[in-house]
Amino acid sequence: MTNGNRRRRKKYLPFRLNALFLVVFLIFCGIVLRLGIVQIVYGQDYQKELDRKEETDISSTVPRGKIYDRNYSALVDNEPLNAITYTRSSAASHEDRLEIAKKLAGMIEQKTDKVTERDMKDYWLITRPEEAEKKITDQDRQKVQDGEIPEGQLYDLQLSRITKEDLSSISKEELEILAIKRQMDAGYTMTPQIIKNKEVTPKEVAVVSEHLEDLPGVDITADWDRKYPYGTMLRTMIGNISSPEQGIPRELRDTFLAKGYSLNDRVGTSYLEMEYEEVLQGEKARAKNITDREGNILDTEVISEGKSGKDLILTVDIELQKEVEKIIEEELKAAKQESGTAMLDRAFVVMMDPSNGEVLSMAGKQIIKEGSGARKMKDFSLGAMTSSYTMGSAVKGATVLAGYESGAIKPGTVLLDEPLYIAGSNPKKSYQTMGSINDTEALKRSSNVYMFKTAIEMAGGKYKKNGALPLDTGTFSVMRNYYSQFGLGVPTGIDLPNEAAGYKGTSVTPGLLLDLSIGQYDTYTPLQLAQYVSTIANGGYRMKPQMVREIREPAPGEGLGPVTKSSEPQILNKLTMNQGNIERVQEGFRQVMQEKGGTGYSYFMGADYSPAGKTGTAQAFYDGPDKNKFLSPTYNLTMVGYAPHDQPEVAFSVVVPWAYDKSSNANSINKVISRRIMDKYFELKSKHEKENLEEKNIEKIEEKAVSAEAG
Repeated sequence: MTNGNRRRRKKYLPFRLNALFLVVFLIFCGIVLRLGIVQIVYGQDYQKELDRKEETDISSTVPRGKIYDRNYSALVDNEPLNAITYTRSSAASHEDRLEIAKKLAGMIEQKTDKVTERDMKDYWLITRPEEAEKKITDQDRQKVQDGEIPEGQLYDLQLSRITKEDLSSISKEELEILAIKRQMDAGYTMTPQIIKNKEVTPKEVAVVSEHLEDLPGVDITADWDRKYPYGTMLRTMIGNISSPEQGIPRELRDTFLAKGYSLNDRVGTSYLEMEYEEVLQGEKARAKNITDREGNILDTEVISEGKSGKDLILTVDIELQKEVEKIIEEELKAAKQESGTAMLDRAFVVMMDPSNGEVLSMAGKQIIKEGSGARKMKDFSLGAMTSSYTMGSAVKGATVLAGYESGAIKPGTVLLDEPLYIAGSNPKKSYQTMGSINDTEALKRSSNVYMFKTAIEMAGGKYKKNGALPLDTGTFSVMRNYYSQFGLGVPTGIDLPNEAAGYKGTSVTPGLLLDLSIGQYDTYTPLQLAQYVSTIANGGYRMKPQMVREIREPAPGEGLGPVTKSSEPQILNKLTMNQGNIERVQEGFRQVMQEKGGTGYSYFMGADYSPAGKTGTAQAFYDGPDKNKFLSPTYNLTMVGYAPHDQPEVAFSVVVPWAYDKSSNANSINKVISRRIMDKYFELKSKHEKENLEEKNIEKIEEKAVSAEAG
């Protein structure tokens, strides 16, 4: 390398170093500038980001599952509502909430009917601090200093010294503020609490929405309320849900909290709503609140949108239910007027498919007196499974089958129907003396004496006119065991809570065993009676009654989602009785309805659906709501049946307690209701078959039209 080249290289080197220093200097300036911007301009924002934390334990409600009848008519729906909610942060003080309530009161109208005196006192103390201070004396403060009373007791003393005159100073406008704050205070930290969801106007939604920045914790959301398109129909059976204010029932709090519920969640509190709570509740929307260190909510991020509850499809036919309830009301009013008895106040009907246990209708009506003294008819469908009565001769089918099984009688056995004179008791007899009769005629004509003599034989006794009647008291258990195979005196297994099992008498005298054999001692529910006759109708299978047919996924809009679960028929037990013996009782039941001399013939003659069944009258004692008539002698009227007798598709029980007494006119309300509900069932069946046929014909015509166009 020459000297000239070395000199030129020395000149280039300083230039490159200077350029490098310049680049480094510019980068350094950029970093300094950026740090300055971050610290000065955005420093506060980044500090908030640094300070904030996440709370994920919040959720919001979703619409509850709907309830439909077997033909997919909505029995329970959800009405969409706009809701104004408040989510309380851990940093929000009483004063903060009061300030928000004041602002909200200027934007919405809030009812004040739920404000209590205690609420007003708390509000008075907060808003009138100077006057509140005067409620504490120097002596009170001295007692605190001397340790005679705790400091916390001063607040209670203030509350106790607030007068009605003090409270009268709270204006109407302040009451509205208090009503809002009351709702805000009722919520739990980080959990949305409904301030208003009824009658929220579009104007209120718009105004509140515009001022959300000034109302920390307040939001506008979608909510729902239960809607009942058929009014009170089946309401007692459907059950209730709690309100947002009530939340989880106290006695079930631990159970629900363990399942992820919030304290103010609406839950089913009775019957179908409670029994299928986990199905109907749905999956709540999940979110997380972003808060700062002081607990102020900075933002809310949605984790999952949630999912509406699943829908229940019931076995009940609401069209049939409507007609049955109408029939009960009409006949109950007519019998009440004609018989003149003050005790008659209720009637029940249960209709079910004997082949699978599906309940087609469960209806009950009760006449109640309002405060004004006027009578009102209310839904009492629940009573068909929660109240029990002596059912009378309707249970004689079970007695005859028990006689067969025990060997006391056999098909065709002839016994003499005559008054029985037993030492120490009144004569025991049938409503008329029938002479020598066999088993089917005993059912057809409803002989009491035939059942008495069957029970005496089962108990190893021998009847002797005017003599004592020693019987094996163990026969009570034997006979009840036979009855239980039909569902009498035991829970039916229906998929609803709080079912009654009925009452078993505790005395075991011989006369009461005879009463048991004709249904005038133990008590049974109308549902048990329907299960009993269904067991005879289907040839000896005791089916579990079912109220829910399907469970379906929720569907968007008004449609139905896919089936997730179908209820399969469930056999609880098979009668131990011989099949031929069961058919013998079925024949006796057919004669009751279809042959002259049958106790149901005059009401069912001419019925083209070939009915079978059994009537019942029980001497009973009143044990209803009128305590002045408690234990007064009266008569219960019942009837069970099914049709067609050779291929049963529907079975029923009718129960009318305290239908009349000795001072009033007898009536046959049980038979009238039975005929009318069975006529209506087959009328509706024919109507539906005709409609289905017309639909199929229309579909065929449309298919042909499409084919012709394609051709």
